Amino acid sequence: MSDISGWAIDRGLKPGSAGAALSLLVARPRQGGEPGKLINAPSRGQLTFHIDSLRPLLWQREERRWIEGPWEAGDRRRRVYNVTAAGRRVLAQQRKTWDVFVEAVRRVTGGKHV
Repeated sequence: MSDISGWAIDRGLKPGSAGAALSLLVARPRQGGEPGKLINAPSRGQLTFHIDSLRPLLWQREERRWIEGPWEAGDRRRRVYNVTAAGRRVLAQQRKTWDVFVEAVRRVTGGKHV
């Protein structure tokens, strides 16, 4: 992917990768900015999400009832998001869709399935 500019990844493919942020909530509840940090490392910096870009995605998914983010009290008030049963179903479908899409791109471009 070193031939692809960061702009192409961020502007062209990134909007559809928001499901990655949702999938990170499946393992355990997470604070709003945590998924962005967890996406950056395994993508080797190719996908980066700042909290300011994640907030609207989280709110949208909460509105759709795919996640829930109740406020937790403590030293500092914070929201901890968790995936709902509906969110798990959506995520499963998104993963299938992405797998089909990636495989189709590989077939068209002659890439190997890794």
